[in-house]
Amino acid sequence: METSEIKSSKTKLLLMMLGSLAFIILGLFLVTNPDNFVSIIFKNPIIITIIGFISIIFFSICLIFIIRHFLIKKNNLIINEKGIIDNSSYTSVGMISWNDINSINSISISSNKFLIINVKNPQKYINHQTNFKKKLLETTFKTYGSPISISSTFLACNFNELETSILKGFNYYKSTNNRV
Repeated sequence: METSEIKSSKTKLLLMMLGSLAFIILGLFLVTNPDNFVSIIFKNPIIITIIGFISIIFFSICLIFIIRHFLIKKNNLIINEKGIIDNSSYTSVGMISWNDINSINSISISSNKFLIINVKNPQKYINHQTNFKKKLLETTFKTYGSPISISSTFLACNFNELETSILKGFNYYKSTNNRV
C-alpha cells in the first residue's frame, strides 16, 4: 500500500486566525463600550460585557490552538499500511491501527462533515488522553458511538478527498487480511 500524507492547509489556518482575531476585537469593543451595543435583544450592558469576555476568552483559546497548528511542520494525517496517524486537530488521538477499526462512517453537523472511526476498544483511545481532551473524546463517544472523528477542516484537502484516502486504506487492509 502506498503511504498517503496530507499536510495542514496554511490558507485555511490563516483565515481561521483572522476570524478569531476579529471576534477577539469585537469582544474587546463589547467589554469597553457595552452601552453602544444595547439593543432590543440585549438591553442590559452587563450581559453585553459578559458576552464580550466570553468572546475574548473563547477565541483567544482558539487562536492559540490555530497558531500552534500553523507552526507544526509535520504531516497532519498519514495513511499507511499500519493505519491512520491523525494529528489534524486538538482531539486527534495519533495512531489508529487498521486492526482496531470496525467501520468508518461519515456524518454532517451544521454543514461540517466528519469521518467517525468506530474502533474495537474506544476506552483505549480515551484513556491515553489527559483532562480536557479526555472529556472531549468522552463526549464524542457518547454522542457518536466513537471517540475518534476526523475532519478536513485544517487539512490541505476537501472532505471527499479525505474520505476517499482513508476508505481506500481501510478497504486495502481488509482485503489483504481476508486473503489469509
